[in-house]
Amino acid sequence: FKRPQSDRIRKVDYSWRRPKGIDGTYRRRFKGHGYMVSIGFGSNKKTKHMLRDGLKKFVIHTPSELEVLLMHNRTYCGEVASNIGAQKRKLIVARAAELNVKLTNGNAKL
Repeated sequence: FKRPQSDRIRKVDYSWRRPKGIDGTYRRRFKGHGYMVSIGFGSNKKTKHMLRDGLKKFVIHTPSELEVLLMHNRTYCGEVASNIGAQKRKLIVARAAELNVKLTNGNAKL
């Protein structure tokens, strides 16, 4: 969900804030003005945080963190953190191949 009128007014950020004005058409749920955030839009508990291949993401910063995924490689896949350099990234990718752990961004920044 994006914040109402964030596409029209430059100083209004995109992050969601509940509308509180007395005349707000968005808050009053008029037709054609988008939806308010509510609990009904939540994801199914079984598929929440799941990627398209049926695995959940686990962020990896060091090669030793791959050991955690050794027993859970059917449930979780690894994702190398964005602030990891190429040298350590190569070690992580090589270790993941040994342990048969899938990486979502295994060939990035190599």
